[in-house]
Amino acid sequence: MTTPRDSSNREPTRGGFDTTQLLRKASEQAAERGFDDVLIIDVDAHHYETEAFREIAQYIDDPVMRQEALFQGAGSGGIMSDLGNYQSVMGRITRYPGRRQEQTPPTPHRDITLTRRWMDAMGVDYACLFPTPMLALGSCPRIEIEVGLARAYNRWLCEKILAEDKRIKSMLYLPLNAPKACERTVEEFAGKPGVIGFMVTAPHYRQVHDNDYARTYAMLEERGLPLAFHAGFPSGDAALSLTNRFIGLHTLGFPWFNMIHMVNWLVNGMPERFPKLKTIWIESGLAWIPFVMQRIDNEFMMRRSDAPLLKRRPSEYMREMFYSSQPMEMVDNRKALELTFEMINAETQLLYSSDYPHWDMDLPSTIWDLPFLDERAKRNILGGNAQRLFGLDATLSAPKLARKKKRG
Repeated sequence: MTTPRDSSNREPTRGGFDTTQLLRKASEQAAERGFDDVLIIDVDAHHYETEAFREIAQYIDDPVMRQEALFQGAGSGGIMSDLGNYQSVMGRITRYPGRRQEQTPPTPHRDITLTRRWMDAMGVDYACLFPTPMLALGSCPRIEIEVGLARAYNRWLCEKILAEDKRIKSMLYLPLNAPKACERTVEEFAGKPGVIGFMVTAPHYRQVHDNDYARTYAMLEERGLPLAFHAGFPSGDAALSLTNRFIGLHTLGFPWFNMIHMVNWLVNGMPERFPKLKTIWIESGLAWIPFVMQRIDNEFMMRRSDAPLLKRRPSEYMREMFYSSQPMEMVDNRKALELTFEMINAETQLLYSSDYPHWDMDLPSTIWDLPFLDERAKRNILGGNAQRLFGLDATLSAPKLARKKKRG
């Protein structure tokens, strides 16, 4: 079977770096599998918003903070903490350094052009776009920076990107370290074009069940907007700092904080307190979910008094939550993966995500090529589940429709 991951990382030799050329194998896979007739919605993709940081900084209300941001920038030693890792494998993942060289026309915004290129190459109809370096904001020691920069980014994203392309969506950043600012964020941005929910960057040290967030959760529930927990790996975390290689940090860091928040969410009865609030757990992979299901059910059956608000086993609530597919652990044991799909009701609860342009991205074929899924399940996971969850238009993208029309 053709590998589902894109391995065409060689620098294009014609006309400099070009996303379309880089993803030519992805385009071939999309054509081979007939994705022109399949709705594909990517619920977790990224851009490098810090490349437009000077634009974003202009949206900061506080003039002193704005000047600090413009002077210091956003990189290592800048106004916010940076991840400081080496995901590019010293430049061998060429799309990291290459994106800075890629040529784009004056309009639309550069981020829109680059996003359209990878979406069209992979056959993606809609994509939910998240920031990248700013996912570390939850660990920023200055709460006012998180609040000010989060609002500036959300304003910039809504005005410059989401308002200009209906195919690009986002769940906007909630500054969880400031509960009142979370409420103001929902009030200000809910209903803006392209806003399909709100996102918490998982690495932080606030308890998600704290009553300080009750109004924010109620506001999301009333508006029918999902709450997403996007995983990350803060190298400064006391426990994770014991890892001495990126592979160790990446293995443990991404599921770790989502596991903590998931357990707290369940034990403190949040699914009963906010029964209509949809939660999504993003970029943690899938292997951790069966572990938490089995572990917490076992604990619950022995100590039900510790979770008095729950009316059912914790795993039953987990099976009603939503999960993004990437990175899907499937190296050797397909039986384990198939069982995981069964345990999480993947046909209705799993959402395809590429995590492009990150080094461990997954193409849509990662889902389409799974032998234990029928076509209905594949279509649901690749797009149908997200289309229903977010209330998106089911119309295929213009490039797909044009190709279908040409074929007659």
